[in-house]
Amino acid sequence: MNKVMLVGRLTRDPELRTLPSGKPLATFVVATNEFRGGGGGERTEYHNVVAWDRLAEICGQFLSKGQLVDIEGRLQTRQWDDDAGIRHWKTEVVAAGLEMLSGRGKKEYAKEVQSAAEEPEAVAAANGQGEAAEEELAVAM
Repeated sequence: MNKVMLVGRLTRDPELRTLPSGKPLATFVVATNEFRGGGGGERTEYHNVVAWDRLAEICGQFLSKGQLVDIEGRLQTRQWDDDAGIRHWKTEVVAAGLEMLSGRGKKEYAKEVQSAAEEPEAVAAANGQGEAAEEELAVAM
């Protein structure tokens, strides 16, 4: 099973773009904090998040830096070779669902997420992107 659940804050506004195929894509980073007992302090982790299709559009419209979000999705690691032939890897959370826990526009956001969840293509997109979308993303990065 490959399932990720995160609650954290956006470190910057989401970047929303449309790939050459017309597929919307939003990327952003979520910071999570882990508190350690016994005077161990706090540790912050940063997670790259990718959202597709209608969820990407919702993220671009309603999310902004500093907002607290609850994200569910799956881990995906992509690899590609750059122009110099150097291989790169990037692990990302592919968002399947998202809930805004803070910030203005929360009510409007909730309505949009509900309507997106009812769209069959949003459900299919949440269950995974095909190889063509992954290849297109690697080229776009």
